[in-house]
Amino acid sequence: MRQKPNPHLTPFNDLRQTMPDSGDVSQFSVTETKNVRRKRLKIRQLKFTCQTKVHVAVTGGKLENSSDSDDDDGRKEIKKESSDKIQKDDHPVKISVSLSSSSQNDTVLSSTECLRRFDRGSFGVLSVIGRRREMEDAVKAELGFAVKGGEEFDFFAVYDGHGGSHVATACSERLHEVIAEEILLEKGGVGINDVKVDWEKVMEGCFSKMDEELSDVAAARTVGSTAVVALVAEGEVVVANCGDCRAVMSRAGVPLPLSTDHKPYRPDELMRIEAAGGRVINWNGYRVLGVLATSRSIGDQYLRPFVISKPEVTVTKRSNEDEFLILASDGLWDVISNEVACQVVKRCLEGKMRRINSKEVVNESSNRTSEAAAVLAELAMARGSKDNISVIVVELKKNLPS
Repeated sequence: MRQKPNPHLTPFNDLRQTMPDSGDVSQFSVTETKNVRRKRLKIRQLKFTCQTKVHVAVTGGKLENSSDSDDDDGRKEIKKESSDKIQKDDHPVKISVSLSSSSQNDTVLSSTECLRRFDRGSFGVLSVIGRRREMEDAVKAELGFAVKGGEEFDFFAVYDGHGGSHVATACSERLHEVIAEEILLEKGGVGINDVKVDWEKVMEGCFSKMDEELSDVAAARTVGSTAVVALVAEGEVVVANCGDCRAVMSRAGVPLPLSTDHKPYRPDELMRIEAAGGRVINWNGYRVLGVLATSRSIGDQYLRPFVISKPEVTVTKRSNEDEFLILASDGLWDVISNEVACQVVKRCLEGKMRRINSKEVVNESSNRTSEAAAVLAELAMARGSKDNISVIVVELKKNLPS
């Protein structure tokens, strides 16, 4: 009896030839292979702050556990806890992140890392490409952001580009200059302590001017960038946010959000978009016209008037309990909560979290702010962030004049 064909075998499994003289059946070949679709492997492009394995030790806390075996391509699998809270523990825990690159060009670091010390503390800046093909983020730190009259502000900003890096790069090169010009125009050359600055008016004016300057650039018509800007002075912190970057201050161990994300599903933003004749469509997440996942940005001229460049501004009076300020793109905030981010930075600044194999001695606050920014970015990568990640950590001086 002829064997019933097996549907799991290839059509050539029971290919046979009958010999006319003997009637014997001779089997040419039998190959048992399943009919399955070939899966395309994901290309994970990782560019980071180092080209070797990095170990992080946590004293008095438990973040994540990792195995000691690496994959063939140099990446380490990291098992993460489901809870966003750091569980207290007396034993140090190591986090291992091993990074590799796919080509000779990829071995060059695509990141920015700065360490500077200034009178009001120190800061660390880190910007990495992560798992994206292109780097679209930009960061800016400008110390001694002088205002006529003798008072100085320190300028920090994170720009998260989309559709390209043109707008984010332009903002990092120009926006701080626009703000300085706008402040002088607002004050008419009078000292900063003599006249109260209308920060909302100043920031709205300079964001609008930046947007107008980019409107003449053809590449910026379909490219945009979100932005979070912080001006840090001895008496106050001014934050202007346009989009879904975020600023968070730690005060007495409690996270204090200084900005609110502009998402299309936010009730007030949804009403504004619909009132202008636009729509928010749930297409792989809520998006303006099914395209953009943020409701405010600089650039994106093709989405006007639904997507606007008007920032929301907060002015926070400084306190002796202020510890540090975190500015970051949504590549961090999508996977790490404000609470966890502040706990990580606090432990880094206290020297309770560090890189075991780091060649630098992390005993100064300038080094520790850089460690904090790096650990946050590494943790975001370990938790599956698929975006560019940019982080600025600013240490705030506690002994402020009364």
